[in-house]
Amino acid sequence: MSRAASGLLHLLQEARECVLCAKHLPLGPKPLLAAHPSSRILIIGQAPGRITHLKGIPWSDRSGDTLRRWLGISPKDFYDPRQVALLPIGLCYPGTAANGDIQPRPECAPLWHPQILPRLPKLNLTIYLGRFAFERYFGSRFHNLTDGVKAFKDLLPKQLILPHPSPRNGPWLKRHTWFGKSLLPELQDLVHQTLRKH
Repeated sequence: MSRAASGLLHLLQEARECVLCAKHLPLGPKPLLAAHPSSRILIIGQAPGRITHLKGIPWSDRSGDTLRRWLGISPKDFYDPRQVALLPIGLCYPGTAANGDIQPRPECAPLWHPQILPRLPKLNLTIYLGRFAFERYFGSRFHNLTDGVKAFKDLLPKQLILPHPSPRNGPWLKRHTWFGKSLLPELQDLVHQTLRKH
């Protein structure tokens, strides 16, 4: 194993053992993330949901099914960290409120992202999913998430902003038919090209 791979694996183990905000988590800490020095695509999502927390597998729910359909890839490719890295804004399930999950814990991204991201040198595409990823990385560049998603031609081929693939965003998708007609075909072509580079 190379030094880079060993260093990243050690760091991921540290992240998976993190209990920094355990007292705020209704089901306790269970950080869910995946990465490898060879990862070509990085997906920065929101935080694990209750179902994925209980399963211990990121994106193992309806949102994950939709996301994989958007990307046009199989679960096998999606869960191969040599191809796809999964790094949410909050590593643990934060709990649920009346209108959905509570926002990700604010401690996570500032602590873990600056340590993990530099150890992913082969990334060709980073996908920012949903409001919290958007606000952290693009909040000062675009007026809102929809504007960021619409700017996909300016961000590709290295970056892309997507709405969260939650069923709750069905009305957004119905209002913005260009997302499925124009953006997703370009995204799927780029994902396939990126994964073929291995």
